[in-house]
Amino acid sequence: MLKILVIGLGYVGTANAVLLSQKNEVTCFDIDTSKSNNLVNGISPIEDKEVSEYLLSKKLNLKTVNDYPTEIDKFDIVLIATPTNYDIETNKFDTSSIEQSLENIQKSNSNPTVIIRSTIPVGYIKKIQKKYPNFEIIFVPEFLREGRALKDSLHPSRIVIGSHSKKAKEFAKLLIDASLDKNVQTIYTNSTEAESSKLFSNAYLAMRVTFFNELDTFAMSRGLNTNEIVKSVSLDPRIGDFYNNPSFGYGGYCLPKDTKQLLANFDKVPQKIMEAIIESNVMRKDFIGLEIAKLKPKTVGVYKLVMKEGSDNIRESSMQGIMKRVKAKGIKVIVYEPLIKEKQFFNSEVYQDLELFKKEADLILCNRSHPDLKDVQDKIFTRDLFNQD
Repeated sequence: MLKILVIGLGYVGTANAVLLSQKNEVTCFDIDTSKSNNLVNGISPIEDKEVSEYLLSKKLNLKTVNDYPTEIDKFDIVLIATPTNYDIETNKFDTSSIEQSLENIQKSNSNPTVIIRSTIPVGYIKKIQKKYPNFEIIFVPEFLREGRALKDSLHPSRIVIGSHSKKAKEFAKLLIDASLDKNVQTIYTNSTEAESSKLFSNAYLAMRVTFFNELDTFAMSRGLNTNEIVKSVSLDPRIGDFYNNPSFGYGGYCLPKDTKQLLANFDKVPQKIMEAIIESNVMRKDFIGLEIAKLKPKTVGVYKLVMKEGSDNIRESSMQGIMKRVKAKGIKVIVYEPLIKEKQFFNSEVYQDLELFKKEADLILCNRSHPDLKDVQDKIFTRDLFNQD
């Protein structure tokens, strides 16, 4: 049994803490102490069905600390999963939370294996390893979905390890031992290739979203049946029937920032697609905003700002972009979002009463269909064709 410190309890850190605590002693730390306290008390700090189930039904070896532990030498592994938001001023990820953790490890004069699971720029590990030569830093990209992070950890599509070292292979074994799928393909690469694989994976998903959204834009503009076109295209096994459900645009925590970071990493490298992905997503929101304005609604209701059901993330959601465009047309907007406790959001009234919200809005925007709105289908504006993520 190894002693593991997990720093950062977003969806990645939480999923890793629960996953690894099945067979190891895991200590959790987050600057938001309510997250770590909730976790060890059996309450998930994130919206994740499997995390909640495991906290209730499994015997997990989870501990918490309210201050950053000074005795780092007690831990075999320090896993960093802190947020790396995209900074538009510097045109790159803000990795300061990672560096603060690395500084604390260095001050402790200990030598744990450091695993970074935060998303980072291409070339980051090579640069940072030179600054902290006393301990090995290994990047292990995550390929987890918000709301399904533990499920994806238990059934990984692949494991990519950004090192060929003995400690890297030992960590890969920890992930496999804790998962339910033992035959998962494991790829060992250099750190820069691992960093690239993460960003290109998310850029491809963003590209796929924008492709089917542009297909939908074409169909709407020509009065065509999007559903029939998408189904016909997706039956080609080379294309496949996944990530093909039109939406108001991609958003959330990963795709917007990862595509921007990859574009920044393309500096002085010829490209067209990466830039087009980002521009297409903006164009899609512009188009949807215009289509809504054409309907001349008096009051537009925004049903939930979260990206999808089972998520608690409203940051950079596509719905916010649509909401701003509708308001710019002078149309009144009201919001129903249980995650928002304030009375207003972007100067629009937030309703806690769903029935009153449905009554007051004469057009309701819904990125993904929901049973709550079955009785007001005549008011719904959505591009969700298949009732899926």
